[in-house]
Amino acid sequence: MAQREALKELQTRLAARLQAARTEGTAVASWLAVEAAGQRLLFPLAQSGEIFSWSGVQPVPYTQPWFLGVANLRGALTGVVDLAALLGQGRPRSEQALAETSLLALNAALQVNAALLIDQLVGLRAADAFVASEPAGADAAPYLGAVHVDAEGGRWQELDLQVLAEHPEFLSIGT
Repeated sequence: MAQREALKELQTRLAARLQAARTEGTAVASWLAVEAAGQRLLFPLAQSGEIFSWSGVQPVPYTQPWFLGVANLRGALTGVVDLAALLGQGRPRSEQALAETSLLALNAALQVNAALLIDQLVGLRAADAFVASEPAGADAAPYLGAVHVDAEGGRWQELDLQVLAEHPEFLSIGT
């Protein structure tokens, strides 16, 4: 229950910061920053949907290991993807570890009823939060974009949720 209240508080703060930035005319955040399996990721804010606390998932047989199953999110059955496992960095998690994760639903405009399991929400980031950028590696998946470096030297990988939602691997959950 406390985690759910903390998540609501985070969403309220994020909404207030976005509104304040619009009102003040300052640079509005471009990305939602998250962590999954120790990797720092940036999701385009316009492609990101609602954030949910872990609510348990019903497994679906004969699916890819990264497809955890379906969850009831606001009355809709939503496919849940372990983002770390999809990126090839999956590891088994205990129920306690799962209770500390969040689900990020894809924006409804992407027309894919899916949510990504992420380890931690970090917050919002604008382009001016980074001091350097470099293109994704030649062998990177097509949904992985540029790598941005922040002032502390932290590396953040862009993940285009629209390209992910259209990627054949992501759409092929069956084994």
